[in-house]
Amino acid sequence: MKSRMRAMILDRPGTPLRPVELPVPQAGSGSLLIEVEACGVCRTDLHLIDGELPNPVLPMIPGHEIVGRVAAIGDNVTGFQIGQRVGVPWLGWTCGKCHFCASGRENLCDQARFTGYQIHGGYAEYTVADARYCFALAADGDAALLAPLLCAGLIGYRALRLAGEPRRIGIYGFGAAAHIVAQVLKFQGREFHAFTRPGDTASQEFARGLGAAWAGGSDQTPPVRLDAALIFAPAGTLVPAALRHLEKGGCVVCAGIHMSDIPAFPYDILWG
Repeated sequence: MKSRMRAMILDRPGTPLRPVELPVPQAGSGSLLIEVEACGVCRTDLHLIDGELPNPVLPMIPGHEIVGRVAAIGDNVTGFQIGQRVGVPWLGWTCGKCHFCASGRENLCDQARFTGYQIHGGYAEYTVADARYCFALAADGDAALLAPLLCAGLIGYRALRLAGEPRRIGIYGFGAAAHIVAQVLKFQGREFHAFTRPGDTASQEFARGLGAAWAGGSDQTPPVRLDAALIFAPAGTLVPAALRHLEKGGCVVCAGIHMSDIPAFPYDILWG
């Protein structure tokens, strides 16, 4: 294995990533050294670069949709082998002791650290990741196609799970997470309605091609009332818009890590 690697560094928000050459990091206790095959670009990476996320560790190697092969295994790690394909997501480290960690809600840990934000990420030839937060992946398949599952796929599925068991679902923002959860919904035989930017006919056609019962702009009214709405777009104005289209007892899940301010709305949206 070589001793140096290429990487892309963010020095400060609002500036382009900078190509650098760095020493290959070492796998410490509890961690894996991973040779990166592919790393997707997430909207959160853009929030980081645009300065919309507070207190990043800088300089930083972004990227948290990582697919790669295990190149070295640190002490106190079991269940992985050299050469095994793994994935690394956004959640990169937690304390493992607080009541959030103890109740299966590690993403709420007050001490949590995140890949490509407080822990160097995947825009590099190698990265080190906590083995607790590495997923075993199938050995075959295109790494670039697998990478979005490590964030967009996880977010989409988790948002759907938090919505309960809705029969009719509205999806706001038809991007990476939405197009993956749309395929899950089609497989499950559930009805979904896609909301895009007004006038974005290409995304609306894409949604119909994935099985949407209806697709239109976020300024339009769907033909039926919805049991749940999943909001992936970072626009707070969509929250009251989605609430207006819900059936009584419906649920709105805000699935993004950053969102513009949610505007005031009248109580009768909730109560009728």
